[in-house]
Amino acid sequence: MCGIAGMVDFNRNIQEMRNTLTRMVKTLEKRGPDSEGEHYSKNVLLGHRRLIVVDPEGGKQPMIKIVGGKKYVIVYNGELYNTEDLRKELLSENYTFDAYSDTEVLLTAYIAWGIDAINKLNGIFAFAIYDEDKNQVFLARDPMGVKPLFYSIKGSEIIFGSEIKTILAHPEVKAEVDRDGLTELFALGPSVAPGSAVYKGIKEIAPANCMLITKGNVKVWEYFKVKAEELNETVDESIEHARSLLVDAIKRQLVGDVPVCTFLSGGLDSSAISAIAAEEFKNRGKQLTTYSIDYEGNDKYFKASLFQPTSDQQFAEFMAKEINSDHRTVILKHEDLAKALKEATIARDLPGMADIDSSLLLFCKEIRKDFVVGLSGECADELFAGYPWFTHDEMIYANTFPWSRSVGERKTVLNKNLQNLKIEELTNEEYLKTLKEVPHLDNEDKRTYRMRELFYLNLKWFMVNLLNRKDRVSMYNSLEVRVPFADYRIVNYAFNLPPEVKLLDGREKGLLRKALVGILPDEIVFRKKSPYPKTHNPIYTEIVCNMMNEILKDKTSPILEIIDKEKVQEIVDTEGKAYKTPWYGQLMTGPQMIAYLIQVDMWLREYNVNILI
Repeated sequence: MCGIAGMVDFNRNIQEMRNTLTRMVKTLEKRGPDSEGEHYSKNVLLGHRRLIVVDPEGGKQPMIKIVGGKKYVIVYNGELYNTEDLRKELLSENYTFDAYSDTEVLLTAYIAWGIDAINKLNGIFAFAIYDEDKNQVFLARDPMGVKPLFYSIKGSEIIFGSEIKTILAHPEVKAEVDRDGLTELFALGPSVAPGSAVYKGIKEIAPANCMLITKGNVKVWEYFKVKAEELNETVDESIEHARSLLVDAIKRQLVGDVPVCTFLSGGLDSSAISAIAAEEFKNRGKQLTTYSIDYEGNDKYFKASLFQPTSDQQFAEFMAKEINSDHRTVILKHEDLAKALKEATIARDLPGMADIDSSLLLFCKEIRKDFVVGLSGECADELFAGYPWFTHDEMIYANTFPWSRSVGERKTVLNKNLQNLKIEELTNEEYLKTLKEVPHLDNEDKRTYRMRELFYLNLKWFMVNLLNRKDRVSMYNSLEVRVPFADYRIVNYAFNLPPEVKLLDGREKGLLRKALVGILPDEIVFRKKSPYPKTHNPIYTEIVCNMMNEILKDKTSPILEIIDKEKVQEIVDTEGKAYKTPWYGQLMTGPQMIAYLIQVDMWLREYNVNILI
């Protein structure tokens, strides 16, 4: 896994911008600590930082390949899971390979099939290919958006990179946020609208999108969309189908020339991945290593809720014994959790999910001491109906994003000069825009129609935000995390499962549970869903309240330009209880909401953001 950067300008010679490219590439050191490379031509500059996972020698980048006298150059961040399938097909068409990296397979696929090669890829990726003969640059991002790709257009020059900080390293791009960006931050954050990056003048290539740059033209389009299709399967056939897709996806993602581990919370999703991986390791004569996360004092202070009914640790340990893994628990200290809020903000280049992010960052930092690749269970809840908003009618039929049902309350933390920000209007606009994209079958009943909308909303918004979080904080630690449930084959299949089948036996993830009978013990299969663990220790609440008090006392704090100081002070004084609704999702309540505001201040300070209001 790696980081990429580049500049393209077909109207002028940009070779004098080499130093700028070098600065851009340097921002990606954490994504690619093992090596770096740059390629220069008259109109195209490409840079790369590499985290070596496969083929240390044969996978160096930028990679150049000359076929039929024509030159092609690629920079690539990702992993292809159908590498060998593609290699066989290309060999049958008389293409040859110098090594065994997926980078060369991807580049050769483009040489053979042009931009249509994108439709043959199964993996997580963001890449740029310079086709010298056609004088064009082709960029693309994987269907679910596991790997990031940002860009900015300055006149005839297109600047791109794996992270926002990479774009900001270009002298013509400033860290500026206008009213639209500020509105998005407080209306949608920590999510961002597809194609947006909050900063003025910076955009992202949205998941499942491509960009083709030619002289005088920049074209962006969506190459993959989920399709509404009739599934003519019995329930037993659906159980077997889901099982076979998942097992295949997990096995494909265990490849690598470096150590591979799994995240194991003791929940259904991570347990499934760990059990299947452990069996595969056993067949190879190896033992799988698994990791779980916990917090000091959580055994004493845990409180059950609708969103988090049980604590994870006992189930993680139980599952580790079942699969005979070398299990390691990372215990986080609350002081470290609070300190890491800043690193988590830098990792995202934006405020994120507060200590939900910083805890994952610290967790990944510990895993990286011994491993380079980990597998994680993200996306199962969005695809197989794991959240309460798939089973509670008041959430199902909420006429907005179900994870952010009280957007109007967010406005209460803003000062009087920003009370006219169109927070509710923007949220509603993005919500309705997304609903217009949802594919449907004819004659769907009311509930089926609405559930399909919910799954699509989760796919395009909530899931993407969690994948953004996972990529940024893991790659900040030079750790590649793979997400088998995000395999596009699983996504398209799950999208078309009838709600009553997906929620088999009236349970969240009912079908997935049945698909895992025999693979997992019943104690795990039928356990109530519990999300990523957060701290319940009042010590953490005290720490973040003290941090926010210091920010409120400091007249130079940039967040004071934005917030209603008295309202935020009230929230802090009540340890978050004065803000009654989760800011976002299931976990951002109380201290997490305060920590989010701390991240906003850290972001404004660290990036010296110019607020244009």
